[in-house]
Amino acid sequence: MMKLMHLRLLRCGASRRSEAGLTLVELIVTVAILSILASAAVPIARFKVQREKERELRRDLWEMRDAIDHYKDAAEKGAFMTKVDSQNYPPDLDELVKGVEVQGKKVKFLRKIPVDPMTGKAEWGLHSMQDDPKSDSYGGQSVFDVYSKSTGTALDGTKYSEW
Repeated sequence: MMKLMHLRLLRCGASRRSEAGLTLVELIVTVAILSILASAAVPIARFKVQREKERELRRDLWEMRDAIDHYKDAAEKGAFMTKVDSQNYPPDLDELVKGVEVQGKKVKFLRKIPVDPMTGKAEWGLHSMQDDPKSDSYGGQSVFDVYSKSTGTALDGTKYSEW
């Protein structure tokens, strides 16, 4: 009787041990599935990073263009004097950051020149009214528009320098 009980206990223990762990095949299948899921997530993460940089670029361009417009509006209202050939646009982006004197007060149009998220530098392409809009050369008279110096292509297929 004791021998029979001992055999039953051994069988139960053996069956419990085989149910407790994973087989090698199950482990390989699990790792393969996780690898496939991870490889699908990497491109999604890359697109997310690029999309965020594009949003930042659009925001920075809008902010600088808005500052240029405010400068021009204030100059046209006679708040301060500008060069005759500038058509009331700022001479450079630094002028927007340094500000101008308006009735004894310093008026700044831009807190700082933002860093281009695509190039990693605070350098922007500039256009003046006299420049050809499609050219990448800057005449130096005044700042009418800004653009990214990046040669990259956006997710929508357009060039960053055309934004």
